[in-house]
Amino acid sequence: MTTDTLTIREMCDSFDVTPRTLRFYESKELLFPIREGTRRLFTRRDRARLKLILRGKRFGFSLEEIRQLLDLYDLGDQQVTQISATYEAAKVHLADMERRRDELNEAISELKGHMEWGESVLSSLQAKQAAE
Repeated sequence: MTTDTLTIREMCDSFDVTPRTLRFYESKELLFPIREGTRRLFTRRDRARLKLILRGKRFGFSLEEIRQLLDLYDLGDQQVTQISATYEAAKVHLADMERRRDELNEAISELKGHMEWGESVLSSLQAKQAAE
């Protein structure tokens, strides 16, 4: 093995993923490790792609969206198309994340209000029981 490649175990350790995850990404044509018999050797390109896959997942991109965006890398236009498409997709995902955050903040606020009400009622009932 050269220092330019990592084994599946080294990839797992470096990126905190399971071998199953790497094999799954390979089956979805997101990663293209070198095959030597049953061994998989991951190149620098695979490592860069995995980093982008994990980041994309964290941002809410589907694996198909990630695959399509990664595939734009090889167009030969100095990544203009890839970066433009990624930017447009990111705007959509950001708006969705902000909408979900706002909904969650509203639900949290509402739940806190209900809990305060419940605490007040419970305190009142407990005081009433203690007085009896």
